[in-house]
Amino acid sequence: MPDRNNIFFYYKPDKKLDEKLQPLFELARQNAFNIVKDPDDANVIVSVGGDGAFLQAVRQTGFRQDCLYTGITRSNESGLYCDFNMDNFEEMLHTMQHEAMEVRRFPVIDVTVNGGRSTFHCLNEISIRTNIIKSIVIDVHIDDLHFETFRGDGLVVATPTGSTGYNKSVQGAIIDPKIPCFQVSEIASLNNNRYRTLGSSFVLNKDRQLTLNVVQDGNDYPIIGLDNEAYSIRTIQDLTVHLSDKVIKTVKLKDNSYWDRVKRTFL
Repeated sequence: MPDRNNIFFYYKPDKKLDEKLQPLFELARQNAFNIVKDPDDANVIVSVGGDGAFLQAVRQTGFRQDCLYTGITRSNESGLYCDFNMDNFEEMLHTMQHEAMEVRRFPVIDVTVNGGRSTFHCLNEISIRTNIIKSIVIDVHIDDLHFETFRGDGLVVATPTGSTGYNKSVQGAIIDPKIPCFQVSEIASLNNNRYRTLGSSFVLNKDRQLTLNVVQDGNDYPIIGLDNEAYSIRTIQDLTVHLSDKVIKTVKLKDNSYWDRVKRTFL
């Protein structure tokens, strides 16, 4: 088990950023934290650079369940996953060392591709989109029910925290991350006498299973987005999505709820 005070900083190597981070590294050492070079040795993983960096930090370190993740934004950056910035880093260290920490738990979705040949975790969302100038057709199943046949540019399946990203841009609802669920939203659906969809986002409970069967009519290998990464495979036949047993644990500042951050970001 990693030492309780082992901390790993996740960021892309950058000379200017390295220089800016040196005072933070020194501050961490002064507060009895050990800066480690391997994330497997850390019990605290700190991303630097906003929500995109946070998502990459979680993904590249394997969605670890035995550590805390937290994010630091740089100047003029905002982040719904990041409670801290360069200016209040000392407050973060003080909170972790001297106060009763409030730990926030973010839901994760599990995605299996082509009958389980590949399995992935997503903290934000999975999206499936056409990669040619032609709409994609997807049979949507909820548990054992054929719910609808979608035709359009694609679908987004988002976690509650992911509901503020791509999902929001396609008119999905923002969901409180304390609700264990996931949301399905349409991207430019076509509705006519042949194809008819719900025409709005819908939310599924934690015990539901969503299956998306891609109709093989030329869109045999659509673009699959996993958080902020693209997944490449020659033929996509089906995707199965359900809420994971995993959660991502983060340090929570007092008086800085999820809805506080939503308000700062959008209002």
